[in-house]
Amino acid sequence: MQNSRSKPCSCPSLKLREVASMYFTMVAAFLVILVVALQGSAPRQSDFPYKVPLDPQGLLELSWNVSYPEQAVHFQLLIRELRFGLLFGMSDRGEFENADLAVLWSDGHSSYFGDAWSDAEGQLHMDSQQDYQLLGARRAPEGLYLLFRRAFSTCDPKDYLIEDGTVHLIYGILEKPVHSLQAINVSALHGGLQRVQLLKPNISIPQLPSDMQTMEITAPDVVIPSQETTYWCYMAELPEGFPKHHIIMYEPVVTAGNEALVHHMEVFQCAAQFDSFPHYNGPCDSKMKPDRLNYCRHVLAAWAMGAQAFYYPEEAGLAFGGPGSSRYLRLEIHYHNPLVFKGRRDSSGIRLYYTATLRPHDAGIMELGLVYTPVMAIPPGEDSFTLTGYCTDKCTQLALPAAGIRIFASQLHTHLAGRKVVTVLSRDGRERQVVNADRHYSPHFQEIRMLKEEVAVFPGDELITTCTYNTEDRSRATVGGFGILEEMCVNYVHYYPQTQLELCKSAVDPGYLHRYFNLVNRFNDEEICMCPQVSVPQQFYSIPWNSFNRDVLKSLYGFAPISMHCNKSSAVRFPGEWEKQPLPSIIERLREPVPRCPPSPEPQPAAPVPLNLGQLRR
Repeated sequence: MQNSRSKPCSCPSLKLREVASMYFTMVAAFLVILVVALQGSAPRQSDFPYKVPLDPQGLLELSWNVSYPEQAVHFQLLIRELRFGLLFGMSDRGEFENADLAVLWSDGHSSYFGDAWSDAEGQLHMDSQQDYQLLGARRAPEGLYLLFRRAFSTCDPKDYLIEDGTVHLIYGILEKPVHSLQAINVSALHGGLQRVQLLKPNISIPQLPSDMQTMEITAPDVVIPSQETTYWCYMAELPEGFPKHHIIMYEPVVTAGNEALVHHMEVFQCAAQFDSFPHYNGPCDSKMKPDRLNYCRHVLAAWAMGAQAFYYPEEAGLAFGGPGSSRYLRLEIHYHNPLVFKGRRDSSGIRLYYTATLRPHDAGIMELGLVYTPVMAIPPGEDSFTLTGYCTDKCTQLALPAAGIRIFASQLHTHLAGRKVVTVLSRDGRERQVVNADRHYSPHFQEIRMLKEEVAVFPGDELITTCTYNTEDRSRATVGGFGILEEMCVNYVHYYPQTQLELCKSAVDPGYLHRYFNLVNRFNDEEICMCPQVSVPQQFYSIPWNSFNRDVLKSLYGFAPISMHCNKSSAVRFPGEWEKQPLPSIIERLREPVPRCPPSPEPQPAAPVPLNLGQLRR
């Protein structure tokens, strides 16, 4: 049921399990007593620093904290209008089938809490291993608080493995009483999903300077369109003669009441090659949007629902203002309005914190992965097709300083078919560490994520980015490119000190792809037009995608030489020979991490925990 749930793990000895059982029982008892003692009072915000609305109406609010010593997440779920219970849990892509669930339900008189799972048909089953541990339930003026705990890894094959990257949370509200867990009809629930990064990095907040100033980039008084998805663009302008500063922090500014509608936001700086940009405040896909706004693509800040403030390391700041820097900024807001509210007004945006006291280093942003080109393609009907982009040792040897660079944050990016993105650092042919990985990646949830620890990259190192795609719902090939139905594979890494290297990406050599088309022509009855006037996408679209053509394309991408783009910020390549470069040779790969199984008590009967919540609302 979990795509990464069935990994092997070592289990503790019986005595250790018994001792651990007593320990966790005492801890749980203490917490329940503590919760009862706090009856009627709201928890402190500092206890649960991360918060996200689960549903568009804001009736369900999830808060959580992460304990790396315990390898566990503590959840607090606020239910503002409790009816007859709810389901909360996790699944690979946000489905209610094959899900790992905590369930609160009532038969109209008594209430129960239990750890459950759903099968491929959505039927619920009580889990034989109760790993959602209830810590307390209590009423407050704002609603019912439900507190529970879950270990990252449980060694239960029915449980979801909580790991770094995106987690798809699901919820369902019970509108009627049910006499048992098995009687819950998942398909009839009012439910939905929310994507979050559960395992936030435990990073200390850097000291902020006394001369720090703030600037809010907000779209003024937007009437949110009454449609499910809107991308809104607003142009802002720095003051005339604004000198160079360092951005050292930023955070969201979300209009009160719109927390469930503002999905994510980004601030882009425009290209310095233009003296001016037109003012604009409207939908990004409108025909009225000036074309020049497409040249505002340099990311200054990015926020997604559930993220907190973003801090730069004390050694570096992101430069903006001054000579060679555009005064024009574009704010882009993604509104997610599935209930199609009308007339909602919004003035959300991002607050930048900056200083005139420049830090020792300018921070830089470098693109890793694949070049935006149609020579990299995914056949239709694929459930898991991988493409890999390379930043080679030859490029880093030439472009990076002898002391190397330090990567401190990363933003992964694909279009709609992307399902997984991983960047690995390789040195001397040996994979050394994962830079960033999201095994449950969603193109609908993209944010700049601070790394748990900085990654040092030295001249001669290789950075290898692999993206996994699903095209089961497509009838023709998906090629690389800028269109939303085309694909990308990118990791925007944030690092210091800034270098001239802005883009380190690759694509298959076009000559070898031409040989592939010739081979397909020879072994297939259907002719592929090789005329010079026929584009690469059209040639891909005309391929009959039998198993032979699929396998040969996979093989081609796995051995053919590459065209390297080792580019300066001016989009000019560094001097050197970059065509027909050999693929990096990897002689040793990183081992898949083995989940750590927490000590657990002896198996208990799969029975729910009874709760006294009083008469529930009909």
